[in-house]
Amino acid sequence: MVTIFLIILIGLVLFIIIKRINKINQKLPTEPFPANWRAILVQRINFYNALDVDEKKRFEYEVQKFLLNTKITGIETTVSLTDTLLVASGAIIPIFGFPEWDYLNLNEVILYPTLFNEKHETGGDDRMISGMVGNGYMSGKMILSKTSLHHGFSNLSDRQNVAIHEFTHLIDKADGGIDGIPKVLMNNQPTLPWFNLILKNIEEIYQDESDINPYGATDPSEFLPIATEYFFERPKLMQQKHPDLYQAMEIIFNQKMADRHLQNLGKQKPGRNSPCSCGSGKKYKLCCGK
Repeated sequence: MVTIFLIILIGLVLFIIIKRINKINQKLPTEPFPANWRAILVQRINFYNALDVDEKKRFEYEVQKFLLNTKITGIETTVSLTDTLLVASGAIIPIFGFPEWDYLNLNEVILYPTLFNEKHETGGDDRMISGMVGNGYMSGKMILSKTSLHHGFSNLSDRQNVAIHEFTHLIDKADGGIDGIPKVLMNNQPTLPWFNLILKNIEEIYQDESDINPYGATDPSEFLPIATEYFFERPKLMQQKHPDLYQAMEIIFNQKMADRHLQNLGKQKPGRNSPCSCGSGKKYKLCCGK
């Protein structure tokens, strides 16, 4: 018994040491945020456009830092600048309330052109997977469907965003296991009330008394990312229909999403004479639209 305890203790110590080494070795942005990057955020990221000027600067910095430390690889597809910025935005949105957070358990995001199966094949009729956090030999990697990635940032009304979904899994995994309880964000809060709230909402889904995506009833580990997609895409609706759940999510993610003004931008581009959404006070054509 003592031997097992020592092994677990040594494992935890090594895990903490490795995390600290990774933190020390992180690359930090030294260049200004590129204007063409900002233009893509303005056109595609609803969350970014709902931030104030200072928050936008911090979001940009976190996006840069994420991309300096995380490789984005395309398999059977090319990777565009827009692809990389959508991935990075999906990473930053759920942890924006925690400026010190870094994804130390991730080094690469792999993009497949479309849905894939459990064998990572992109052909055939059994392609049902749009995203996955790697385990075993794939540890430290995430796989996303490129088409699903773009869809997630093109439609707020469906409360589906595969990038936010998978990065929520990664946050959940940071405490050692994917169980629907993101202890690393909960700051020593009691976990039982949150778990009971999960079970209550899952039961409502089973009873067809909820508008939450039924996939969330699969398991508590899937309920968390499903609820997170809802929280970041339709916060006012969640606050109205699921006030207890909204309040819990607000505390977990340290963000008052219902206070933000989210617009379903889709792929609309602002007029060249419109005020630039980056907050500079200039016209779009003289700022991010150059």
